[in-house]
This record gives sequence, structure tokens and C-alpha cells, in this order.
Amino acid sequence: MNILGISALYHDSAAALCCEGEILAAVQEERFTRKKADSSIPINAIQYCLAQMKGELDAVIYYDNPLLTLDRWLQNCIAVSPDSDKIIQKSFESIYGQKIWIHELLKEAIGDLGKKGNLLVCEHHMSHAASAFYPSPFEDAAILTLDGVGEWATSTIGLGKGKEITILEQMNYPNSLGLLYSAITYFCGFKVNSGEYKLMGLAPYGNPIYYNKIMENLISMNEDGSFQLNTEYFSFMKDVVMTGEAFEELFEIKRRQPESIITKEYMDIAASIQKVTEEIILKMARYAKKLTSSKNLTLAGGTALNCVANGKLLKEKIFENIWVQPAAGDAGGALGAALVGTYQYFGLDRKVDKIDSQKGSYLGPDYKNDEIKKYLDKNTICYHYMDSKKLFDYTAKALVDDKVIGIFNGKMEFGPRALGARSIIANPMSEKMQSKLNLKIKFRESFRPFAPAVLEEKVQEYFEIDVASPYMLFTAPVVNKLRKRKKNNLETELINYDNNMLGIINQIRSTIPAVTHVDYSARIQTVSKKTNPFFHQIITEFQKLTGCGMVVNTSFNVRGEPIVCTPHDAFKCFMRTDMDILVLENFVLIKEEQPEFEEKEDWRSMYELD
Repeated sequence: MNILGISALYHDSAAALCCEGEILAAVQEERFTRKKADSSIPINAIQYCLAQMKGELDAVIYYDNPLLTLDRWLQNCIAVSPDSDKIIQKSFESIYGQKIWIHELLKEAIGDLGKKGNLLVCEHHMSHAASAFYPSPFEDAAILTLDGVGEWATSTIGLGKGKEITILEQMNYPNSLGLLYSAITYFCGFKVNSGEYKLMGLAPYGNPIYYNKIMENLISMNEDGSFQLNTEYFSFMKDVVMTGEAFEELFEIKRRQPESIITKEYMDIAASIQKVTEEIILKMARYAKKLTSSKNLTLAGGTALNCVANGKLLKEKIFENIWVQPAAGDAGGALGAALVGTYQYFGLDRKVDKIDSQKGSYLGPDYKNDEIKKYLDKNTICYHYMDSKKLFDYTAKALVDDKVIGIFNGKMEFGPRALGARSIIANPMSEKMQSKLNLKIKFRESFRPFAPAVLEEKVQEYFEIDVASPYMLFTAPVVNKLRKRKKNNLETELINYDNNMLGIINQIRSTIPAVTHVDYSARIQTVSKKTNPFFHQIITEFQKLTGCGMVVNTSFNVRGEPIVCTPHDAFKCFMRTDMDILVLENFVLIKEEQPEFEEKEDWRSMYELD
């Protein structure tokens, strides 16, 4: 039984293939087209998935019901009429020219729609719920989905038991935590649908002094976590932007222009909306516990990528166990749709894996040594072949010498996080590594933190966390014994450094400064020998030399670029940046040995800043 799930035409299109309930493949279209968050029909992702298939395709299922989406769009236009011109101009072609014809577009892309012959559809938040529950290690669980909007729903609480999922409660548009967070993201000068994680990273620099203003003016919250937005302050219902003059009057400050200096006011706004978000999610989780009586919680939807809020959920111990879908956004909807088709439509029995059935989220393309050698030789690229033992030794020693290393190994990750297959790694004990990686490698804002990839069996030696975090979806504090200084008043420090965050970032807060955020937290990836033995061994060898059982791990890309997919993508990124070494499976490339790298156009113009 082969089921192909598709997400497309919103943002971050993807395809996923399930066979007899096993997740065989899942990949985002952006990795092939090199267009960040590509929303087009995922032709390349579909082709990859179908190439992994054995036997015939049984059915194709889409992650959203376009007729319900049309209903919401029409009612939105009527509600804001006569001020609906801009929203009509923005979305008319997308709705009437593409989304309601999704069955025809997919049939054209695939060739046919499987033995079923017609396209199956799954409601958006059921796709999210399925992506959260079915791959989880739980026989039963409460399910919490949170995002901007799908058809009408913006958040749901559900219950999963065996192969059944029941939606118990639903919050509808325009009352949306995802849209609220995105509105603040936009107001603080970041890009909607990609800059939300920047807002989360900025929050610890501020104080939540606008919390009361948000609660008294923008939102009316209930004890169960549901809420109503005061839509008079928002523009998204009738405009192509999220906020307007009403927001500026409320916060008594103009919207920050993208790429401009980030002043203390925006840090405080970020801190305030993060506090509101955490409060809503905690209330929803407590209500979900009351409704379901389950000891387990699963989460999906774009807002579930807020790893700070997830960390608070862990700390509160509302549930004994929590599992978050690593591709929690729209891309993961493709996987959820395929699983809905498997268990709900075709009724297959569900088998629960005690770890999970996500396979470490290593679900994309891989390249063998012979393919890589052929590429290197064809392009006259200088390389060294090393057996595994020599490679691990060499890589660990290079990390000790503060070299920055690109890792390209095994199947590519599904979801927004690099987990050691397409990663840039470095020494977490280096005092200058965070600013070096941000400014010389990633070419991104200096305030953004980096994650530690830590040996699963050693995580409690470094962080206050008592569970595995394989998908980098929980934050936790650095343990006290590793901290080097007390937490100072950031407002005073910003004044001392003339609003330059680099001065604060470069302060040494712990013995692992490259992964210690300004509030002493870290977004943790625990690395298991079972799911990624290659990455685990690199960290193990580094530990033997240094006593430190972790490395810095950041995605293998530059700002605005999707994570690298092919050896060619990896080589280009390596040569465009100040990376020192590139590891392509068993091949090692050293920057100084490479010939001059020339491109016909400035690569920075190829990627839209995120």
C-alpha cells in the first residue's frame, strides 16, 4: 500500500511517501529548486518519493481542503467589504486559478493519481494532527496543533488512540496564535513565515514590558487557552501586510524596517509576545490534559517549532511525555496526509515504535561515495579519501583547532533543522565562534544563537533536561556548574555597548560559549548512536580529545538559502563562505587546496533574505 502525501500552494511545499505505514521518503521542494520555502507544486519532491517506491502507487492525498479554504476566503472578503480590494488582488489567482484545481495540477505533475484514480483530501489541521501522532512513540496521546490558518481552523486539540484521531476542540480564523506571532514578527522587521524563529531568538534580549499592552488591547484570553483577537489592530484580513498604523500607535513606535538596527523597544516587544505565546500554549496544554486524561502530548503546526515554549511545556510537567513533529510546519502536512490515507482511509493497523517511526527525520536523498567521486573528478576538485576511522580522527582534530566544517552524510533531513546530515559544525568551547559563524559563514544577524549537538548519553552533564531532544525542538538552561558569570541587566549592557549586540554576544557566559544564548539557554539536539552513528562518532572522537561531548550544529546553508541537498550545493556553499573543511561522505576537501572559485553572478543576489 503506497500512499503519496502532498503539501503545496501555500508555503514550504513537500511530498511524502508511506508504504504499509512505514515512512519511506519525505522531502521539501525548496531543496531541489533552491528557492527558500518554495510553494509550487513539488514536482521534484514527488519524483524523488516515487523513485523510492516499490510496486504501484495506490493513492495521492492532499493536505488541505481547497473548498473549505475558498469558503473562508469568500467570507473574509465579505466581512471586510468594501475594503477587500487588496486581499482579492493578492489571492484571487491563487484561489481560483490553482487551489481549487489542485486535482488537475497534481495529475499533470504525477501522471495519474494512483489506483484510486481521484485525489483524496485531508483537512489541514488533521494533516498536522496525523503528523504529530502517528509517527510518535505513543499508543495514545493528546494532540495539539497550532499554526496561522488552515481552511478555518487555527488551533485544535485532539486525541489519538491506536490508528484513530478525534478532534475535540477547534479555534477558528481570525483568532490565531500563529497570525498573532507573525504580526509581531512583521512589525519587528522580520519576514513572515520565516522570521518567526528570529523573533524567538531576539526575545531573551528584552524585557516583557509590553505584555499588559498586548493582553489589554490585542487579545482576550480564556482559561482554556482559546482567545479572541481584536482585529481592529491587524491588517491581514484586508491587506497584503500584517499590521498598519494602529499597531504603531499602540506601541508608540514605527514598524522596524528590515535590516535596520534592532533597538531595545523591538527586543522588549519580542520578549512580550513570547511570554504571551507561552502562556497560551501552557493553558491549551492543561486543557488538553483535562479533555484527554492522556499522559502523552504530541504537537505540530508551525507554532510548534517554538522550541522555547516547548521547553516550558517540558518544565511544567503537565504531561509525562512530549513528542513534536520535526517538520511541524506545512511541509510536515504532506507526511500527515500520507499517514491519514494509510490509517484512516485505507484502515491499515498502526505499529508503534518505542523511539518513534520518524527515522531521525533522515528521509531525503543520499549520495554514495562513487557518485561523489565522480562529481569531484568531473569538476577537478581537490580531495582526500579517508576511511571512516581516519575521517573521524581528522575531523575531531580539526574541530579542536577551531576549524569550521561542513558535513554532508547520509539521507538529508526532512524539516527546517539540520541534524548532522547537512550540517555545519564547530567547536562549542571557542569564545569567538558564534560571531564568526554568524558573520563569516552564515552571513546573518549577529544576535542569532547556535545549537549544540550533544551525545544523548551525556546531555544532563551540560543541560537541565531529562529527556532526549533528537529534533532540536526543546530549549533548556546550561547547568549552573558550567556557567562563568551572573546574568546581568541587558538594558544596562546595551547602553554600555551603544546598542551593539555584538558586545553582549561575545561575552563568555559558560564553558561552552558558542552555544550559550544570552539567557543561558540552548536549543538542544541529542545525538543517538542508533539514528546517526556517523555524527555520534564525530562527537565521540571530539570528546576524547577535549572532554566535551558536543559540537556546534547549524544548518548547511547561508542566509536565505535552503539547506544543501546535493554534493554540488554543498561545494558551492563551502566555497562561498569561510568554511575551512568540507566532508562529503568519506571525501575531505580543504579550502586552501581548492582552485579559485568563480561564478558568473553574485550569489548573494540569488537568495531572498529571510
